[in-house]
Amino acid sequence: MCLAIPGQVIEVNGMIGAVEIGGVRRDVSFALIDEPKIGDYVLVHVGNAIAAIDEDEAMKTLEAFEELAAAMDLLERGGAA
Repeated sequence: MCLAIPGQVIEVNGMIGAVEIGGVRRDVSFALIDEPKIGDYVLVHVGNAIAAIDEDEAMKTLEAFEELAAAMDLLERGGAA
């Protein structure tokens, strides 16, 4: 299974730069993205921005990851989801 996580572009320097994911800065390659701009959202997979997405889609995906993490935490503590 492959997983790509939304990140917000915080730095662009040619084909490399950085995104913020959950308050954490990650260096990424923008080689697969046309003209990324600071503030844009992109899907990040193994250090590569693989697609640009809109902010609403990014927020929905991040919320789903948070719900999944909360459910997993509950299960690890012996509760029911």
